[in-house]
Amino acid sequence: MTTAEAGTGRTITSDIPARLDRLPWSRWHWTIVIGLGTVWILDGLEVTVVGNIAGRLSEPGSGLPITSGEVTGLAAALYVAGACSGALFWGRLTDKWGRKKLFMITLAVYLGATALTAISFDTWWFFLFRFLTGFGIGGEYAAINSAIDELIPAQYRGRVDLMINGSFWLGAVGGSLLSIVALNTEILPMNVGWRLTFALGAVLALVILLVRRHVPESPRWLLIHGRDDEAERIVSGIEREIEAERGERLPRAQGSLTLHQRPSVTFGEIARTVFSKYRRRATLGFALFIGQAFLYNAITFGFGAILTTFYDVPTGSTGYYFAVIALGNFFGPLLLGKLFDTVGRRVMISSTYLLSGLLLFGTAWLFDQGSLSAGTLTACWCAVLFFASAGASSAYLTVSEIFPMETRAMSIAFFYALGTAAGGISGPLVFAGLTESGVVGDTVLAFQIGAALMCAAGLVAAALAVRAERRSLEDIAKPLTAAASAVPEGTGRRSRTATS
Repeated sequence: MTTAEAGTGRTITSDIPARLDRLPWSRWHWTIVIGLGTVWILDGLEVTVVGNIAGRLSEPGSGLPITSGEVTGLAAALYVAGACSGALFWGRLTDKWGRKKLFMITLAVYLGATALTAISFDTWWFFLFRFLTGFGIGGEYAAINSAIDELIPAQYRGRVDLMINGSFWLGAVGGSLLSIVALNTEILPMNVGWRLTFALGAVLALVILLVRRHVPESPRWLLIHGRDDEAERIVSGIEREIEAERGERLPRAQGSLTLHQRPSVTFGEIARTVFSKYRRRATLGFALFIGQAFLYNAITFGFGAILTTFYDVPTGSTGYYFAVIALGNFFGPLLLGKLFDTVGRRVMISSTYLLSGLLLFGTAWLFDQGSLSAGTLTACWCAVLFFASAGASSAYLTVSEIFPMETRAMSIAFFYALGTAAGGISGPLVFAGLTESGVVGDTVLAFQIGAALMCAAGLVAAALAVRAERRSLEDIAKPLTAAASAVPEGTGRRSRTATS
């Protein structure tokens, strides 16, 4: 590693990104996955439980003077608003203050808000802490995805990112089953069961928070912000740990990067970079997030209403059906994730979007013909969402890796907020009346809208997706602080090199 003075900041040449990317998979990487990635299980648990216990909260004796419509309407809207605003607020700070500081703060916000939701005594209290829970979760998306992509080696980045984002649905399975227990008054009193579900989320968040203490700051972020000595210590420590685990020396890293260090990048620079220099990539991000948001709302927004209206499924039993399609969502990224690193991003992103859209068109046709039962409709949804979940998870991966290092968290936050707003605001406006009307043609139209937008996004991906598989983040998108050429040898002091 070499450094040289450069105006108000320093110019540094480092091989740290190459050293991180050449690391073999190890126990240390599993620590990162567990410490950072498991929060999506909490998000899935949170969202699913609230939807399933809405009826119980509105019943006399629940301990909360609230209606079912307020739970699924205003409270849900506040959660979405909190997630969108939290993503943008914390996303900017993640790029300025660092990944670790923010993924500790945002999880603490989530933990506190969830715990306080459990002791709700009035509607205003419940609404306030639903907003703050979303505020914490929104910040998690920006802080976690940026940290994971910067710590996981390039050859594994795609599958790991997809698996982690897909784990939301593992939480949804747990939320569905947990709500069945929470709603059973033979097991728990009416005013206790729903409170314990929120308390459980807070306890799980506390466990994750304790694990996260051992996750380091991103060395890539440290390099850019003038803390290269700290970055060197972290990477050297990781290398020693992996060498001890494997009982052999790591190969020498190939390649280096020259950066002009500076404390921060302005918001204007971020906006110009994303929407001017990388216009095609921004268009890709828009398409992927809007497509998946509408497909998911076409299916999940009226999920319970479709089953109860057309197939006479009891309201208390819809959780079992939801658990089945949640498993389909989880297994998609889990089983297809490796292909995003081997077959490649462009082929896999476009094909998962197109396949899920075409399968939903087929489901709409079968539904219109009256050929489906509650079980076979759920099976069709499983097939659709197996591919759609992998595609939707790849949307987060895409916006995380195709923009420069200095804009990464803010880019994730922006596109996450866009997709969440589309799903939480446009979704109810477009799909509520269609899926709850009891008219077959209306539900078919809802399916067709979601399918059409998903297919359109797939075509955009076929044309614009970036071939990012197994490539360094710095190769996919050159950092804004990167120098045009390396510092000539002898222009500055040389620091200790640890390339093993």
